[in-house]
Amino acid sequence: MFWTIARRAAQQTQSKIPFDIYQNPYKAKRLWPPDFAKLSQKHQFRLERRYKRRAKLKWARPGWTKGVKIVQLGSILFVIVYGVLFADWSKGSASAHSPFDGIRKWFFGLTDSTLTRDTVRRRVEQPNSASPVVDARK
Repeated sequence: MFWTIARRAAQQTQSKIPFDIYQNPYKAKRLWPPDFAKLSQKHQFRLERRYKRRAKLKWARPGWTKGVKIVQLGSILFVIVYGVLFADWSKGSASAHSPFDGIRKWFFGLTDSTLTRDTVRRRVEQPNSASPVVDARK
């Protein structure tokens, strides 16, 4: 890497021809911005529409917009799930009943049945002969 930098530094830089607007081989077709006082309303509207479309395309940031939408949706879902499943809503009220008790019982009933120790013990305590492959060999 060092040798590449040294080699490029040793090369002579090409001198650029200074830009001269009067000697420009690429002349503009039209004067920009046009004098809107001299244009018809139809042509003004056409130019404005074209400019708005081009500006919208230039400043569009689809990756940023998608990321912001995903973060917004994720934060909204997090707040809703936390509020329904884990937040203590009965602190300020006299009753111990929270509005989401039914949902909490249902959800934690599902997760308890899948994550309890009993299901793990049953798998460990099963005898080895429970396999149909072992029974077929006898």
